[in-house]
Amino acid sequence: MATYQSDQVKAGRVFSGICPPTQVQTVCGIFNIATVLAQNDIVELVKLPAGATVVGGHLRAIDIDTGTEALDIDIGWAANGVENADPDGFGNLGVWTGDTNNTFPLAGELFVTGPKKFTNETTIQLVCNAAANAGGTGKVWVVVEFVMGV
Repeated sequence: MATYQSDQVKAGRVFSGICPPTQVQTVCGIFNIATVLAQNDIVELVKLPAGATVVGGHLRAIDIDTGTEALDIDIGWAANGVENADPDGFGNLGVWTGDTNNTFPLAGELFVTGPKKFTNETTIQLVCNAAANAGGTGKVWVVVEFVMGV
C-alpha cells in the first residue's frame, strides 16, 4: 500500500473558506498517475478547511485502463479526528469502463443524506480497490463544491 498526493496536498495547501458562508466555493485537485496504482493505494487530492460542507462536485479521468477494464477506484475522505474515514463516501465507483474518459458525480453520502459537513480539516481521497488491467497511468482530477458555516 502506498499513499500519493496531488501537488496541492504536497504543498500543504488547505483550501480556505474566503467567501460568505452560503456562497458555494469550488476547489480542484489534480494528480497524474505515473506509477500504476495497486490495491489499497491512496491518492490524496484536496484538503478542505474545518467546517466545510460538501454540496457537490465530480471526479474525472482520462481512459486509464485499456482493453478489458479492471481498474476500480472509489472516492471518499480520510478520518479527521471527528468524522471517521469513509473510502467510498462520495462514490463506490466499481470498475471504470470509460473508453475515452471517466466522469463521476460526487454521490454516495450526498445522494443518501444530503450535504456532508466536516468538523475538522479533511482530505478528499481516492482508494484503489483493483489495479488496471492494461495501461494504468494518466491524469485524474476532482472538483469539490462546498460552503462554509452551514
